[in-house]
Amino acid sequence: MEQQNGTKKNSGGRPKKAIKRDQLMAIKCTLYERKIIEAKAKKANLTISEYLREIGLTAKIDYRNKALPKEILSFAGVLNHLAANLNQIAKKRNSNDELSPLERAELNVQTQKIKDIAVQIKNFMP
Repeated sequence: MEQQNGTKKNSGGRPKKAIKRDQLMAIKCTLYERKIIEAKAKKANLTISEYLREIGLTAKIDYRNKALPKEILSFAGVLNHLAANLNQIAKKRNSNDELSPLERAELNVQTQKIKDIAVQIKNFMP
């Protein structure tokens, strides 16, 4: 509302903030983690939002390289394949079926692959 002399009349209410925080973020945590975050915010005399913003904007984080080397991913793929084959063999043996000569040969091949992977892992590790 304008008054007669051209100035705006204060219409009341909460004043506008210079920086409007209108973006909502939700986080997942355990009850234990929540209680710790709430306690730390209270100790710092901040709201939870202020506390998490401050930590997120200023804290130093030790970045972990979550990408595994391609050799490890390859080993994992081969091990998964071997595990599936060994599971099929175990299932057959548990049902009192005998292994055919082809299955015995495959078992020997799988056993050698496991030994080779174990050697490669030993060589790869520092």
